[in-house]
Amino acid sequence: MWFIFAAASAVCFGLRGILYQWTSQRPINRNLLLLGVYLCGTIVALAVNGFVGQAWSTGAWIGVGMGVFSFMSNASMYRGFAVGKASLVAMFTGLPPVVVVILAYLLWGEKLNIWQSLSFLVIISGILLIRYSSDISWRNLKGAGWGALAMLGFGITDLSSKQATRLGAETLPTLVLMYVTGTLLFGLAWYIGERKQAAARRLVAASADNAAIHGAADSPGFVAPETIPVPWNFMRTLLWGMVVGLTNISGMMLVMPAFKLGVTGLVSVVIAMNVVFVLFYARFVLKERFSRMEACGLTCAFIGVLILRLAG
Repeated sequence: MWFIFAAASAVCFGLRGILYQWTSQRPINRNLLLLGVYLCGTIVALAVNGFVGQAWSTGAWIGVGMGVFSFMSNASMYRGFAVGKASLVAMFTGLPPVVVVILAYLLWGEKLNIWQSLSFLVIISGILLIRYSSDISWRNLKGAGWGALAMLGFGITDLSSKQATRLGAETLPTLVLMYVTGTLLFGLAWYIGERKQAAARRLVAASADNAAIHGAADSPGFVAPETIPVPWNFMRTLLWGMVVGLTNISGMMLVMPAFKLGVTGLVSVVIAMNVVFVLFYARFVLKERFSRMEACGLTCAFIGVLILRLAG
C-alpha cells in the first residue's frame, strides 16, 4: 500500500515541477507565487481536517521544521529552473534519496543492503559526470547549485515527515503547521523584496527626472531603457500560485501515509521518480538537447535511482 501512496505522490510532484518550470519563464514574482502555493496548502489542509478531525499532538510540531526545509527546497528548485536547464535541475531534485538513506541509517539504523550500496555508487558517478560536463563549471553552474540545494532540502523534509510519523503525529495537523510556516516565510520574503523594488523604482524615477531636467533624453549619447515584459499583478500571481499549490498539497497528503507504512529510503526513492515527468517535458516539449557527458551522467544517476527502487 505504501508504494501506491508514494507513486501517486510522485505524479503530483512531477506535475508541480512542470508547472514550476513553465512559470519560472514568465514575468512573475517568485516569492508571491510560492506564497500562493503555501497559502493553498494551508487552506486545503485546514479544510480537510475540519471534516476528518485528525487529532493534534506534540509530534505535529515537526511540521514547523518541514516548513522551513520545504521553503528552502522549493525556492531553490524554482530558482534553478529559472537560471538553468530543466533536465539538470530535475535530476538533482530526483536525488533526495541519497540524503534520506544516509541520514536514516545514521539516525535510526536503517541499513543498506548490497544493491542499495551499489546504487549510491552509480548515482554519485552520475553526479560527477554532470558536474564535469563540458558546459558546467564552478563559475557557470547553470542551475546545478540550486538543484543540489533543493535536493538537500527535499531530503531533510522527507526525513522530517518520517520523524513526525514515528512520533505518532497525524498527517493533516502536521501539514497545517508546515504550510503555515512556509506561508509566513514566503510572505516575509515577498514583503522584503517589495520594499527593495520600491526603493529601486524611486531611484530610477529620480534618475529619469534628473535626465529630463538636464535634457539628457535629447542628447546624442542617450540610450533608452530596454522594454521589459509587464509583470503579473498581485492577484493573478497569488491565484496561479494557489493553482500550483494544489499539486503540492496533494503530493504531501500522500507522502506521510507512505512514510508511515514503508521504509524511509524506499519511499523516498519512489517519490523521487517524479523526475521522469519533468525529464520527458524537458526533452519533448522544451526540446532540450544533452551533451554526451551530461546525457551519460543523467542516465547513470537515473539508473542508480532505479537500482535503489528494485533493491526494495
